[in-house]
Amino acid sequence: MKLSREASKKVLVLVMLLPAAATITLFLAFPAALTVLISLTELDYRFQWIWCGVGNYAKLFNSPVLQFIVKATAIYVAGTLAFNTLMGLVIALVSTRVHEGLGTFIRAIWLLPRVLPSVVWALLMMWIFSPLEHGFLNSLIVKAGGKPIPWTFLYHWPFLFIVNGFIGSSLSGIVFSSAIKSIPQDYIIAARVDGASSFTIVRKIILPMIKWHIAFFVAYNTLSLIASFEYILLTLNGGPGFYSTEVMILHAYHLAFGQYMVAMDFGYAATIVTILLVIGLVLSIAYWRVFRLRRLMIEPKLE
Repeated sequence: MKLSREASKKVLVLVMLLPAAATITLFLAFPAALTVLISLTELDYRFQWIWCGVGNYAKLFNSPVLQFIVKATAIYVAGTLAFNTLMGLVIALVSTRVHEGLGTFIRAIWLLPRVLPSVVWALLMMWIFSPLEHGFLNSLIVKAGGKPIPWTFLYHWPFLFIVNGFIGSSLSGIVFSSAIKSIPQDYIIAARVDGASSFTIVRKIILPMIKWHIAFFVAYNTLSLIASFEYILLTLNGGPGFYSTEVMILHAYHLAFGQYMVAMDFGYAATIVTILLVIGLVLSIAYWRVFRLRRLMIEPKLE
């Protein structure tokens, strides 16, 4: 039976979407469903599926450390997101206002933290901000006649914002730079002819015309940071002190893999991951509606 042209087009679309759908199902939907199931068990190092219903959730909401890990997660996500977005805008604005070669060099240098192995970058930052006298910053302070500053103890959150921010802002810098370069120069030239200052051009022309790129990065980076704990683990590991930088996903890692085998609690750890999954879904819907991201998928109208 010969299909109509419209039916053939639909079949072709389905065939082309099949690899993506299979990938999403296998690597996203299935692990998410499995995580929810594990959260309803007392699964531990013995790998015995002992069902406990919502017992793990009751245990979590009655846990005395819940307020600490929720607070740490909120601070980490908000602070790092602000650093990534603002620093990326600064990189983009500076690198697109100078000579093309110099601008490319600035963006390339800023990419180095992203291409370095995570352990190397973490060790480098720990050396720079070491609370000991031989740390880079403290060695300069000591030579100037001052006393060493315990950077990672007194300023652990700014330290983590910088460690993670140099990674995230390299991506935002490239995205925003590409967006700024796509703005027709006629707008900027006309504004300068009318006497507009650089600040006015940025505020009235550049920022409104790259708002979709900023919205995309904010949404993407928020969801990424919720599940990010790599550099916290490699540097402060949830410290200093009592759960001061222990974000929710790091706490789940510690429960599942960061202890001795007899203390591994996969079911309880999966409970935290499930809650983060729900938070991620809620934020995705909120960003979709608030930023009106659906407009980015609408086919342009040809006049």
